[in-house]
Amino acid sequence: MTYQIEIEGVDKHYGAYHALRDVDVRIPTGQFVALVGPSGCGKSTLLRTIAGLETISEGRIRIAGRDVSSVPPRERDIAMVFQSYALYPHMTVAGNLMYSLRLKGMSRAQARARAEEIAAITGLSDLMHRYPRELSGGQRQRVAMGRAIVRSPAAFLFDEPLSNLDAALRVHMRSEIRKLHNRIGATSVYVTHDQIEAMTMADHVVVMRAGRIEQQGAPLELYDRPVNRFVAGFIGSPAMNFVEGLVTEDGRHVRLALPGEPALAFTGRRPPGEVVVVGLRPEHLTPVGGDQAGGNRLELPVALVERTGSASYVVSDTEPSILIAATERLAGLRDGMFAVAIDPACVHLFHSDTGLALDRMG
Repeated sequence: MTYQIEIEGVDKHYGAYHALRDVDVRIPTGQFVALVGPSGCGKSTLLRTIAGLETISEGRIRIAGRDVSSVPPRERDIAMVFQSYALYPHMTVAGNLMYSLRLKGMSRAQARARAEEIAAITGLSDLMHRYPRELSGGQRQRVAMGRAIVRSPAAFLFDEPLSNLDAALRVHMRSEIRKLHNRIGATSVYVTHDQIEAMTMADHVVVMRAGRIEQQGAPLELYDRPVNRFVAGFIGSPAMNFVEGLVTEDGRHVRLALPGEPALAFTGRRPPGEVVVVGLRPEHLTPVGGDQAGGNRLELPVALVERTGSASYVVSDTEPSILIAATERLAGLRDGMFAVAIDPACVHLFHSDTGLALDRMG
């Protein structure tokens, strides 16, 4: 496999602060990778080290097989799209698209032709005469992307490019960015704090916390098999529920610290009496009739019902509360109680102290 970007054992220190800790990521040519995590986790710092805007303390970075660890940004053959667009306000859209080409010595006619080609790809052909102040946020973002694409760089770096847009435009623009990526076959690294963006756009997701990589892989791999409680709670919307539990004497059920101490079956076997944290995704809690028989069910008192039209969310009146995503119109709601069932394969168990997924520990 050919890797366009290779990050090996990268550390970054700001004085006593350790911003990146032994980071390893290998990005195949043409892949779309999302760096995701909470604020301060190091994802933007990692992106800036790839760009050369931050020097690394240890490790190595290669782009297209070339070691660029000590190479200045302008010589790394990358293009970066910022949250703030960073357009030249005194230039038209055409001028912004042509500027870098002219700096590289391309003739005005050649630069104009290339700019018009990229404008057609990014839907900017009718806006070439306008200035940034005359554009909407989505249009400005397309200009910023067009300006990056026009140079045909070795890699594209996106630093939370949609965070200034409203919710509806964000959804539209993330599909536009992904379609554009597919069309030009670029290698892209995309930083976001929004795990929905990461899951829907990326081929490969890197989840970070406190400067470390917690887990990386295909989006559904992270969703189905999180390595620890942090990843399980971060990936997925609505977020996973967590409840303390105690493995029963048969080693195949876990008794939850909820009213009535219900027991749920899970796949595999654990030592009897083991204290665990049980993870239950709301979308895996299926509403059932209050009198419907069957195992692996919970019946919980209702505190709140939120209706969104396409789905209804039920919050239990327990400590901790359980969020249930009901795709049907509350078929399981009766007399202030809500009954749900869950497949044993969807019951996640985590170590009570380390937070590691127990299926990964054996």
